[in-house]
Formats: sequence, structure tokens, C-alpha cells
Amino acid sequence: MNFQDLKKIEKADFYLDVAFRKASKRISEIKSSVKSKDKLSKTKNLERTRIELITYSLTDNLKQILTSFPDIDNIDIFYQELIKCTLDYKSLKKSLGSVNWAIKKIEQFFRLYKDKIKQSYEFNAIKKQQRKFYGRVSSILKQINPYLAYLEESRRELKAYPAIKTSVYTVCILGFPNVGKSTLLSKLTTANPEIKSYPFTTKSLNLGYIKDPGYNVQIIDTPGTLNRMDKMNKIELQAYLALKYLTNLIVYVFDPTFEYELEKQEKLLDKMKEFEKPIILFLSKIDIADGTAIDQFKEKYPDAITNITELKEKIRAFSREKKELK
Repeated sequence: MNFQDLKKIEKADFYLDVAFRKASKRISEIKSSVKSKDKLSKTKNLERTRIELITYSLTDNLKQILTSFPDIDNIDIFYQELIKCTLDYKSLKKSLGSVNWAIKKIEQFFRLYKDKIKQSYEFNAIKKQQRKFYGRVSSILKQINPYLAYLEESRRELKAYPAIKTSVYTVCILGFPNVGKSTLLSKLTTANPEIKSYPFTTKSLNLGYIKDPGYNVQIIDTPGTLNRMDKMNKIELQAYLALKYLTNLIVYVFDPTFEYELEKQEKLLDKMKEFEKPIILFLSKIDIADGTAIDQFKEKYPDAITNITELKEKIRAFSREKKELK
């Protein structure tokens, strides 16, 4: 799902200015082309058209806000939970509800004042009804201004969400920082993640794809260790939710140079087993690790993979098996 196309939500005055300006411009164009001896009827028609144009502009912009936001209760559970963890869910729902309320009220006032203008028989009375309409719709927009502000705040947060495909077979690369997860992603896929030689370089969820004819595998390079449930930052939270709700297969990366003690790496592996997902063990940095350490590791974990091509084929085998079971 991709939230990158969410348009900026403006303040109430912006939408009012746009609506009034567009209506005035259009009425000026119509006025010059309409010739009628009955000035009262002409004025009525023009003012009814004016408030109709204002109504359309306001409600159209507000409807675009509603349609641009996801239907929270019907999107994938990964994004539902991400929204609930990073935004005030009740405030978001209330803000969207306020926009819907404003649309209905503006349309209601349009019907009311359209009839009032029709029933007016003096120029001053027509002008009076027009001003009342302006005042009431302006009041409606200004009432929802705090909600528009919260929706804009929410939009900025949503735009930072990863564009994960929730219906695609997904592999999560896990392990301690700086064990070679991003390097592995770049070798398995066409992704080009940021790779540096110090820990905690992954500042977002890096995504890549193994593309086969008619079938893709999504691979996620996760930040951190996901081992501090009560202190997760936003990126780690995204990774945790992806692991919990989207991941079909875990590739756990061991570092045989033991920048992190083997015991700590094994404890994290045990924690990942709690998610009850199939796990492939991959041994990184074999080109710089001590040969004896690698042999000892392979003796303890004989199924651990060291070859990229072998790993890719193993991933494909898991994904094909999942596809065949559907």
C-alpha cells in the first residue's frame, strides 16, 4: 500500500478563498454573456449559481480528503495496527467524521439558501440571503479547522509509512545491527539500500523483490534487533508489525566475526522463533571471519547457508510451496 500520493490538507481559509474566488470569476463570465430585461430574475439566477459553485468547490475538496485517506477498518491489519500505534486512532476517526459532517451541512445550507433566494423579491433580500450563506458555510469550515490540522499531521505520518505489498509472499531479514542484512538484501534483489560500516544504519524498512515470471517475493531488511519491545522507535515498530502480520519466512543472519557474542545472537534467534515462522539461517561475512569459527558454527548449525544463490533458491522453494498450498 502506498500513501505517497496523499495531498496536503490546507486550513479552512484556504478552501473558502478558493471557493469564493472561483465562484466570483465564473459569475463575472456568466454575467457578461447573459442579457435579460428582468434584472431581479437575472440576479436570482446568478446568486443561486454563485452559491452552487461555492458549494461544489468546498464539498469537492472535502470529499477528496475523505477519499484520499484509507478506509481504516478495511485495510490490511498491518496498516491498521501501524496507524493505531503511530497516530491517535480516535482523533483520526473523529477528524474524518467531522469532514463528512461539514459536507452534509454545506449541502444542507445550499438547499436552504437556494430556496430563500428564489423566494426573495428584492435585491437587498437576495444579497442578505447570499451573505447568510457565506457566513454559515464559513462557520462550518472554521469549526472543522482543528480537525483539518490533525488530518494534515496524520497525512505527514502516513507518507512516512513503507509501501509494503501486503498480499505478496514476504521474507524478513533479521539479525543484529551491522551483521550484513542490507548487503544481503542488495545481493538477493535489485534494491540499493544504504550500507555503512557501523551499527544502526538502517533508518527505514528497505524493500527489495525477487521477481519470477508471474510471481514475486518481497524481502524486507529490518532495522535494529526488535529486541526491545517497550522502547521501539517508529521504524522498529514498522518492522515488528511487518514481522508479526506479513512475514511468511525469516532469514536470520548470523555474524561469525562475533562482533556480537554468539550467545546473544542465539538468544535473539530464540526470540524470533516465538513468531512461529519458518526460519532459514544465513552466515554472513565468511570472507573476513576466522575459518575455525566458521567450521565450529557450521558444525553446530549444519543447515546454515553461506551461498547467496543457494539462499535465493531456498527462498523460492518456500514461496512456491506456499503458493501451491493456496
